Parts: sequence; structure tokens; C-alpha cells
Amino acid sequence: MAEMFYKSEGCSRRRRVKRIAFLATVMVLVFNLTGCATFDNFKGAFIDKKEEPEATVRIGVFEPLSGKDKAMGAMEIRGIELAHAMFPQALGKEIELVYGDNKSDMNVAESVAQEMVDKRVSIVLGSYGSVNSLAAVKTFEKAKLPAIAITNTNPLVTSYNPFYFRVCLLDSFQGVALAKYAVEALKVNTAAIMRPENDDYAIAVSQTFSDKLIQMTGNANAVVVSCDYEEDRKEQVKEDLQKIKESGAQVVFLPVKLEEAAKILKEARKMGVTALFLGTDQWDSSKLVELAGKEAAENVSFSTIFDPNTNTTIMSDNFKKAYKAKYGQDAVPESAAALGFDAYMIAVDSLNKTGTALDGEALRKTIANTREFPGASGTITFDMNGDPIKSVVVKKITAGQAISVYTMEPAIVSLY
Repeated sequence: MAEMFYKSEGCSRRRRVKRIAFLATVMVLVFNLTGCATFDNFKGAFIDKKEEPEATVRIGVFEPLSGKDKAMGAMEIRGIELAHAMFPQALGKEIELVYGDNKSDMNVAESVAQEMVDKRVSIVLGSYGSVNSLAAVKTFEKAKLPAIAITNTNPLVTSYNPFYFRVCLLDSFQGVALAKYAVEALKVNTAAIMRPENDDYAIAVSQTFSDKLIQMTGNANAVVVSCDYEEDRKEQVKEDLQKIKESGAQVVFLPVKLEEAAKILKEARKMGVTALFLGTDQWDSSKLVELAGKEAAENVSFSTIFDPNTNTTIMSDNFKKAYKAKYGQDAVPESAAALGFDAYMIAVDSLNKTGTALDGEALRKTIANTREFPGASGTITFDMNGDPIKSVVVKKITAGQAISVYTMEPAIVSLY
């Protein structure tokens, strides 16, 4: 028994010596390997390192491929696919675009968002239409899946949700920019507001326009007429235009969609309304002149975040050259395409900076820390809500062509 005890004790002693030697070797490695100053760093770098077995890096394209929003969704996708053709890799792997059709239906959007999660995409781009993105907010947040909206402007998409970002400006910024343009460039001190009844978008952007106009003019009555009309009542539209004509307002702020704007501009021209009309980026299309007519659209101004005739960054020039090479030398890229391009480029940049396609939380932090990213639509910095800080451009239609006439830099995007 005694002999067995001593043998056992000897074995135990040898095991302890081996264990101590092993730990000593580990500690030497810990303190000598570059970048491993602590055991936690060493453990994370060599022991806990995650394998990324996927052959490709997957980016989700969460868009309305069908339904009423198909055309605008296609414009965003055009920018995404152009960027993908130019920059097809991240983390040394090919990027696979994974498409999900939310069918322009918020009830479908939620299930398609879950499909994006199930397909293990790293980052989601889209969707066109704020309601579609809002339907996906909770799904992406729960899965810790970062998403970048492209053209939707509802503040609720990014508010209170750290995993959703956007590359387009909020409506409120456009209202401020147009008020500053009216006062500083047009030298006006009176304005009218004409908007569709019960339209949340129109109400929000009209309020910021009104607030900034009053602040800059120092006149609490700077908005001389404010009209809320029912879209299906043509006679009411005529009545409101008559009120505006008689009020002497120098400009009319009209935050409505392109087709509706064209109808009202044509009617205003017929009635002899001389006030200049101001609109948001919803008017930023060559179709405005086509739909309203050259005369009715003359001197109309609208805000936008992309000017195809100005190179704000190196990427702006590269984007336009690539766009023309693919779609023809006479092709003029819409702002939605430029924004889709930027969303993809930020996704790729964030993947490479983070060094992984599997850690959603790490990717979210990298995207949130985006500063002065040189996009096709301008330099982009995300604020604390995931909304971009960037310039606003105002264009004016002259002789049937939209030209840039005013730029509001991000440092002065404030109501105060």
C-alpha cells in the first residue's frame, strides 16, 4: 500500500510540474506575442476565435420587388447592384446579395424580415417605404441584425432602435433648408403652406419650414396662409390656390408627391398664381417637367441630397462614371440610386473594419461610428440616432433643367 501511495504521489507531483510548465509557457507567450498584453486578449485571439465557414459574405436586399412601390424599390436596387459590381468583395470573400421581396406590403414585410435573419445575412439594406422598414424594426433588433434604410424618412425607423440606420435626410432637415433658401436666397418674408389633409409627412416637414421661416424673419405671421386640402376634391384645391393668390405670399411650400405636385402646379399656372413653389426631394425627378409642363415648372425649387452635376467627394465622380458606363452616357442617376450605392458601400466598409460577418453587435458599433464617409451623395456621418449629418442641396428648374442654386451645410442644420 505504501509503495502504491508513493507511486501515486510521484505521478501527481509529475502532473503538477507539467501543468506548471505549461502555464509558464502560456504566460511567456502572453507577454511576448504582439497584441496580447493580457490573458483575456490572448484567450480572445487564439482560444475563442470564431470560425467563419461561410463561403460568401451575405448582404440582404430588403425591398419591394413587386407591388405599388416596385419602381422606387428598383431605383434603390440599381444603386446597390452598381456598387456590388464595382466592389464585389468583403473580408476577402465574394459578397452575395440575398433578395427579399416585401411586396410593398407591411404585413408581408415582417415575415420577409425574418427570412433575412434565417438566411444569416450580415447587414440588411432597405426598404423603400418607411412602413415596410417599421414592420421589420423589432425583428432586426431582436436578431441583432444591422440594417441601413436608403430613402425612407420616417424618424421612427431609427428612433429607439440602435440597429437601424439611414443614409437619406430626415424630412425636418429639408423643411429647415427650404426656409433658409427662401429667406437667404430669395429674400422673401411671407409664405403660404399648402398640404394634403391628414398626411403625417406633410405635417411634420411643414412645421419645421414654418418654425424656421418665423425664426429667420422675426415675424410670427410670416406664414400668411396655411391650407389643408382633400386630395380628391379638385374644387377645394382651386379655392386654396385662390386664397394664396390673394394673400400676396411670395412662396408656396407644397410638400406633396411628384404626381400631385405636377397637377397643382399646372392648376396654379392656369389661375395666374405668381408665387414660387417649393417642394422636397419627392420632386427630384426629370418627370416633374414632363408631368407639369415646362411653363408650370419654371422657377420651381426643391430640396435634394444628391446633385448629379456636382462632385462633392471622389466617390461621387466614380459613381457617376460607373452609372453612365452601365446605363448610357446620357443617363442621369436619381438620388435613390446614389443613396442605394452609399448604403452598400457603408456596409462593405463596416464589414472590413469589423473583421467579421457574424457579430451583429460589433457590426452595429462600427456602422454607428461612421464618420465623414465619402459617399456618392456626399460625406456621411451618423448621429446618435443613426441618422446622417450631411449637406442639403436646393435645385431650381430653369428652362426645363434642374440646377443647384443653394447648399445648406450640416453645421447649420438646426431649428435653433
